[in-house]
Amino acid sequence: MALKLYSFWRSIATYRVRIALNLKGIVPDEIVDVDLLKGKQREDAFREVNPQMVIPALIDGDGPVMFQSMAILEYLEETHPQPPLLPRDAKGRARVRGLCQIAISDAHPMSVPRVRNYLTNELKLDPPTLLKWIRHWQQEALRAYEAHLTNGSGTARYCHGDTITLADACLAGQVVGSGFFDIDVKAYPACARIYDACMQNEAFAKAHPLKQPGAPEKISH
Repeated sequence: MALKLYSFWRSIATYRVRIALNLKGIVPDEIVDVDLLKGKQREDAFREVNPQMVIPALIDGDGPVMFQSMAILEYLEETHPQPPLLPRDAKGRARVRGLCQIAISDAHPMSVPRVRNYLTNELKLDPPTLLKWIRHWQQEALRAYEAHLTNGSGTARYCHGDTITLADACLAGQVVGSGFFDIDVKAYPACARIYDACMQNEAFAKAHPLKQPGAPEKISH
């Protein structure tokens, strides 16, 4: 059965999914580029795939279409359990999921294109004010990560223990996404250390947004 991923190089949500696919050795049969910056997500062809008009979306065989990165990550974990990206114990799984949600639920939604467009076009925020808004929420997330990773039990080489979990994929996305808006992760030492450890893994390095087809050599917000 064919596996189809709807992706875009700059999408941090899709970056998380690419990391998990790479870690589990899953190669999509087809990758469909949905250029968010050109508004391709609003075209009828993609609306039929995901009426919310966001990526990633994943189709595995006959469907249904899977959407929202956390749901896709959980699906991949359930259908391809090796290597495991969630801890065996319930409390550990809860901690990893909580770390994931800092990025997925709290920070990332504040800076996606549809939010930036609304703030600019409808609320008339000028570019400096918009950038201030985005940086505020990105830094709030990094501060939260730093506190949990520094003070919480369970942190080791990676976010939770000495093996990679979904929390590391989400932290990597948070760090890269913050970097798009010139936020230096060095101000958050635990985040920086774990991100550096993750990027030594080929699954993370190959999935990086700037390594994808169509990506520029460097990013500008």
